[in-house]
Amino acid sequence: MVATPIGNLEDITLRAIRVLREVTLIASEDTRHTAKLLSHLGIKARLFSYYKDREVKQADYLVQELLAGKDIALVSDAGTPAVSDPGAILVKKCHDFRIPVVPVPGVSALTAVVSVAGLPATQFTFLGFFPSRSGQRRKLLTSLASNQYPFVFYESPRRLVRCLYDCQEILGERHVFLGRELTKMYEELVRGTISSVICQLEEKEKMRGECVVIIGPAEKNKSPDFEDLEALLVWYRDHGEMSLRDAVKRISADLDLPRSKVYAKALLVWNTD
Repeated sequence: MVATPIGNLEDITLRAIRVLREVTLIASEDTRHTAKLLSHLGIKARLFSYYKDREVKQADYLVQELLAGKDIALVSDAGTPAVSDPGAILVKKCHDFRIPVVPVPGVSALTAVVSVAGLPATQFTFLGFFPSRSGQRRKLLTSLASNQYPFVFYESPRRLVRCLYDCQEILGERHVFLGRELTKMYEELVRGTISSVICQLEEKEKMRGECVVIIGPAEKNKSPDFEDLEALLVWYRDHGEMSLRDAVKRISADLDLPRSKVYAKALLVWNTD
């Protein structure tokens, strides 16, 4: 499992270069992208297309090659394979056949942003790519509302502003740190409240490059007011796909509120036309 640069080609490790030179086959998320990297490094190698939509079938083929004694390197377009990129299925199959899997560590967009964000805690929740649909995204955000740790996710530039609006509506005003075009010429690091970051992004004519977003944690021991509780119950009623009883149980646990209080309010909300 070979990590490759997320932008700046100088970030590739000496070990990664050696491994890519020595293996029999390089499985790649996009062979065209990897061919450019190999050309830059002066490496000639056999490339095999290994992308998400055919990952299961391609993994079966690679396992057979490994069982036949071949050495294979897996790379994604950028960063570390199997971290929000193809690779996990192949790794699992290798474990099933007791084929050794060796990490060749290197660049990761996740660790790159976390290292410069100045997080107040050593723990955080990594969510990979956020759901593309607003309803699914809002449901996930609701489940994270009382999380006491920062959470980190990847987002595309075209959905970023809409996603931040959802964050603001569900979570309230929080601190956010955003990294875009990491290690590249137009690298951008933005820090501020959700609303201030939205303002900065809306002033841009066009954004490119996937983004890494860190949303600050909920304030400790902050109890929601009555209107916040009602809004949350309405959301669970309309979008949460939970029964009244299950919603009450979840909300009372997440917000540390007496179940009786939540249940009484939920009865009113659920019976409202």
